[in-house]
Amino acid sequence: MKHLMLGVMSLIFTFSLQAQVKTPQPSPFSKIEQTVGLTNITVEYSRPSLRGRHLYGYLLPYGELWRTGANANTKITFSDDVIIGGKSLKAGTYAIYTKPDKVAWDVIFYTDSDNWGLPKTWDESKVALTTKTEVYPNPVKVETFTILFSDLTNDSAVMRFSWGERFASFKINVPTDEIVTKDIERAMSGTSAADYYASAVYYYESGKDINQAKLWIDKALSMTEKPAFFQLRKKALIYAKSGDQEGAIIAAKQSLEAAKVAGNKDYIKMNTESLKEWGAL
Repeated sequence: MKHLMLGVMSLIFTFSLQAQVKTPQPSPFSKIEQTVGLTNITVEYSRPSLRGRHLYGYLLPYGELWRTGANANTKITFSDDVIIGGKSLKAGTYAIYTKPDKVAWDVIFYTDSDNWGLPKTWDESKVALTTKTEVYPNPVKVETFTILFSDLTNDSAVMRFSWGERFASFKINVPTDEIVTKDIERAMSGTSAADYYASAVYYYESGKDINQAKLWIDKALSMTEKPAFFQLRKKALIYAKSGDQEGAIIAAKQSLEAAKVAGNKDYIKMNTESLKEWGAL
């Protein structure tokens, strides 16, 4: 009996040692954090590799639900409400399931994100949004399944699933303008020069009311003891866009002189080129 107990203890000790050995995961975990405009998007997923296997129609059977990765759910988290395929999706965390096909993928955002792989029982009431992607050929074969964001703007990004010879992609629209507009409205109740300047620059760069941007940049610089060359440069651009070329030339000359004092060659070059374009040099 004593020998039996010793044998059992030895076996337990052996397995304990084995459990402490770390080996690489066949589908390693990855986490992407991407800011689009002012919205934070996080993706967590495990990345399987081909390893010589045939992919589409075999490893990924057409028309069948896929966990969109390996191991636990592929999760996506949005800090704000977003628009996908013309439909609204609330801020929060979702599991991403897909149905790959030759010309399009179905992408499903599922509210229960704590499954290992597919849910044991599919619950249609937990489908928050479904959209279709377009499918394109990859310029090079992608060995390991990859999720990435491309074509970033202030208001949108393209999410891409890339594996093997193809990738599928769809656009996510974010509420940047709505967030900034609310911030501007709040800020204007106790406005600083920095708030006026930031608001003017946003309106200029976003193609909003340029005359309002012109009012705000004037207010910002009137509240600034010694405007910097880059602030004066932005004023020149806003004035030019509003059609006030005379005011743009004055501001560009002021920016040019301030840039020379600061020794900033980039702004010297930009202002000189603008003044030539506007016929002032």
